[in-house]
Amino acid sequence: MQRYFVTPPQLQGGTFAITGDDARHIVKVMRMKPDDKIYVSDGQSNSGIAVIREITADTVLVELEKLLESSSEPAWSVTIAQSLPKGDKMELVIQKGTEIGACAFAPFQSERMIVQYDARKEAKRLERWGKIAKEAAEQCHRDRIPAIEGVRSWKELLQLIGSFDLALFCYEEEGKEHEGLGLRAAVQHWLTAGVRQGDKPSILLIAGPEGGFTGREAAEAEQAGARLVGLGRRILRAETAGIVGLTCLMYESGEMGGV
Repeated sequence: MQRYFVTPPQLQGGTFAITGDDARHIVKVMRMKPDDKIYVSDGQSNSGIAVIREITADTVLVELEKLLESSSEPAWSVTIAQSLPKGDKMELVIQKGTEIGACAFAPFQSERMIVQYDARKEAKRLERWGKIAKEAAEQCHRDRIPAIEGVRSWKELLQLIGSFDLALFCYEEEGKEHEGLGLRAAVQHWLTAGVRQGDKPSILLIAGPEGGFTGREAAEAEQAGARLVGLGRRILRAETAGIVGLTCLMYESGEMGGV
């Protein structure tokens, strides 16, 4: 069944309407009919099954059949901080990151960033990114839509690091050295240091632009509390590093059969 996001009051029971793009998707793309069932979620880890009762030109009337107790959200809350890549690469990071399990995306500016950031276009860009996150969350049956935060400066990113239980700074120079600290080693050390059972730890995963991070940026991030980690000895593309790092974190959390 396809999943659609609704408002929290709509999941309190009874009949409610689905409109806009979701209604058009139900009718035009999925070609659903009355008595067909869909998953619905309020974006706050509450979900249920609803039955289509009536379809009009621009509205789909559904009735909540039952609430579901299980959640599809991962045990760790991971935010991908991505230095703005060129073209539509950020859209790929958001789409695939949402599918894998990211809880939020925090784009930022860095020294070797290739793209020319235009603050005047930010609102339109955030709207586009939010739509991509919503559609990806629906497609992969997430209970939440990841948050898309506004573009930060480098200084603002450094200030963000301390608000997380763990911040991992993906730095290619760490991966080149045999003794460089890898992501898994950093996570295992952090777990050994004492993450309490039952917690939902918050992790910031910082990935760089096409030109990579400078040594100064790495030093400043480490001073702010981030752990410099490598993702192997190969150089990953800007849009690949965050996705790979997130996948590793999902494995280590037990999401994919890890610890």
